[in-house]
Amino acid sequence: MSVDQATVRRIAHLARIAVRDEEVAHLQGELNAILAFVEQLDEVNVEGVEPMTSVVPIAMKMRDDVVTDGAIPDAVTGSAPLSEDHFFAVPKVVE
Repeated sequence: MSVDQATVRRIAHLARIAVRDEEVAHLQGELNAILAFVEQLDEVNVEGVEPMTSVVPIAMKMRDDVVTDGAIPDAVTGSAPLSEDHFFAVPKVVE
């Protein structure tokens, strides 16, 4: 895949980047180099390779997915001007 100067200008427009006419040729070469590298990556055989979250094989830290009140409801609502049964109380604004 190759990028022409019109495509460079369109990409710059979409990215909201101001590009002077004398910069277009340089950016065209840069974008073509990036795309050539991506095409090289397509040649790598990744059949059977599992996705990784890290370069070091580690187990993800897991915790039980349980709902709790945080064990400190009084501290959470303690500085509220008005609270009721560990909930923030607010004035009614909709009739």
